[in-house]
Amino acid sequence: MGTGQSTLEAASTHIQRAAIIMYCLIIIVGTLGNALVIYVTGFKMKKTVNSIWFLNLAIADFLFTAFLMFSVISLSQSHRWPFGQFVCKLNTFVSVVNMFASIFTLTAISLDRCLSIWVVVWAQNKRTVCKAQIICVGIWVIAAVCSTPYATFRTVVGDNGTYYCGYSMTPEQKWSLHIFRFLMGFVIPFLVIVISYVAIGIRAMRMQRTRRRRSRRIIFAIIFAFFICWLPFHVFSFIDTSNPDLRNIVTILGPLTVSLAFLNSCLNPILYVFMCEEFMKKLRQSICFVLESALAEDHVSFMSARSMSSTFSRISRKSDAATTLEKIDPAAFESCTESKVVITEKTLSI
Repeated sequence: MGTGQSTLEAASTHIQRAAIIMYCLIIIVGTLGNALVIYVTGFKMKKTVNSIWFLNLAIADFLFTAFLMFSVISLSQSHRWPFGQFVCKLNTFVSVVNMFASIFTLTAISLDRCLSIWVVVWAQNKRTVCKAQIICVGIWVIAAVCSTPYATFRTVVGDNGTYYCGYSMTPEQKWSLHIFRFLMGFVIPFLVIVISYVAIGIRAMRMQRTRRRRSRRIIFAIIFAFFICWLPFHVFSFIDTSNPDLRNIVTILGPLTVSLAFLNSCLNPILYVFMCEEFMKKLRQSICFVLESALAEDHVSFMSARSMSSTFSRISRKSDAATTLEKIDPAAFESCTESKVVITEKTLSI
């Protein structure tokens, strides 16, 4: 009996260390990747319906991964919670809100893509940036409403002088919350995403062979990533509620299922955004500009000085030519002056 208990404790320790490493990688990759998407879609790209979707998704995923830091610290202390009740509720509310917002945005993106392909005329007339922004606001409001019960029942629970951030509710209430999260956060969005991308795949059959293969790979990757990342999390939530005898296994393997759920927020920028040609074009332009400014500052200054010198010399030559023409023919001087002004304005605009 003692040997089995020690084996479970050793396994729990190793899995916790692995989960902490995964959490840290997710925090780094997720925050940097989604911050890059926020920068490009928010400040570099023209406002379109797609850029609104991607910006909204990146904000939700960014906050979702950023607040994972509290879970890392708690997990490193064997699930103890040193931050107090307010942060316990806030962390739960923010995490669940951004989970729902991210999933609802993925669902909206799937429906939007499906309608854009199947109902082309309607999409051209009714698909506007303003409507996309209104839908995004609605997504956040619905996500906040859906997350309120989780923050309400979340509290700091004491056990022999040790405090944990957990739920204080009856088993029936906990079961109801898990069913609600499973339906609203997995079943309904997953069915909508699958149906939408199957419809897109049917329409993609008319494409060229190479483009059709690429579309199939992207569609399969999106569906597979959503399914694999979120299903284990919901399964373990039900096991924890329905079968107390397996609670030790849930406690041991639970952090891995949570890390899989958070991993979806790292994959979203790759699956949905970085495959967009316009996004990659703007990203390359931004990166090239930063590198040129940081690494070639002296060279650029030298080139700018040389360019200004050559510009002034050209203006001087034009002025001398204008003076000569003025002596010969006033009409010719007027036309040369207009030409000089045009050339000067073009040089300064560059």
